[in-house]
Amino acid sequence: MIICVVCDVLGEANNGTSIAAMNLINSLREKGHTVRVVCPDSEHKGKPDYYIVPSLGLGPLKKYVQKNGVVIAKPSKRILKEAFDGADHIHIMMPFMLGCAAVKMAKKQGLSVTAGFHCQAENFTSHIFMKNNKLANYLTYKVFYHFCYKNVDAVHYPSQFIHDVFEHYGGKTNGWVISNGVNKQFRPLNIDRQKEFTGKKVVLFTGRYSKEKSHTVLIDAAKKSKYADNIMLIFAGEGPLKAKLIKRSKGLANPPIFKFFSREELVRIINNADLYVHPAEIEIEAIACLEAISCGLVPVISDSPRSATRYFAKDEKNLFPCNDSTELANRIDYWLDHPKEKELRRQEYLDYTKKFDFDECMNKMEEMIIKTNADKKAVG
Repeated sequence: MIICVVCDVLGEANNGTSIAAMNLINSLREKGHTVRVVCPDSEHKGKPDYYIVPSLGLGPLKKYVQKNGVVIAKPSKRILKEAFDGADHIHIMMPFMLGCAAVKMAKKQGLSVTAGFHCQAENFTSHIFMKNNKLANYLTYKVFYHFCYKNVDAVHYPSQFIHDVFEHYGGKTNGWVISNGVNKQFRPLNIDRQKEFTGKKVVLFTGRYSKEKSHTVLIDAAKKSKYADNIMLIFAGEGPLKAKLIKRSKGLANPPIFKFFSREELVRIINNADLYVHPAEIEIEAIACLEAISCGLVPVISDSPRSATRYFAKDEKNLFPCNDSTELANRIDYWLDHPKEKELRRQEYLDYTKKFDFDECMNKMEEMIIKTNADKKAVG
């Protein structure tokens, strides 16, 4: 098949949506499909099967968006038409301007269309300082539904949680719940601990440095832990709040590590850690958490009702009340105090993560696209 993947945002692999997009593109190509990519990223210009659209100017907001490390697409009918010429199927990554324009054009041309759901309302409203405004979040879902998701043939949801949330607030869809999958590189390694971590209790969190990820809760919990003198925090990622988080970390006995790691580096870091904490308040799936537990780390996860990650908890010991740094400190202390129980839980999690096998998830994504295309042809 010739499949066109439309990405309002692609850029570097520094956020979940970009990683999900590139994983899907690479997987479909490996399966023998021709994959055309429509995106605003000029560094791909001239590469085979890449179609580059302009980026939005955004005026005074341009610097703010650049600070977040993304380029947002501006629709181009000419480029979309060129990319769609001879294509069998269109897959939309985001319900933004380019994605919505692509849906409209694809429907006019009678092409089958699927769309991924990778953006909670709060991921958008947090940027306009309305993360906790229920009306703003409700209206965001309604806009997503009206301009994108009600017009496509099938929707990919990375978790049952976001499927249920969106269909409650937005509207009914032909939904497929498929995890974005965990790459096979994320596995336990038999390696010696890195020298800089000797004598330390290494606590890891992988997540973009943004408000909804709630890094400050973990920083405050580390200060309250009875192991405060020994804890070393590692924040794997990057993002606009880095300077503020470094400032918030002052007073910790061991300065935290703030760094974006390559996949290979991250696997080694996870295998050097003692515990994984996921304090995020807003999360569609959190592959980062699955990657950590696939390497054998036991997680402590926020019980936020706006996060799918809480469903990865085996019991209450793997949860803490959302934004409660004192209770998070207690959970961290519990697992550091009980190494034998932690080892038993580690084995449970290694078994649990098998169902998130990357290849199996990508097979299901291909199945969704092929079936949607066949169904479209069957009804004309």
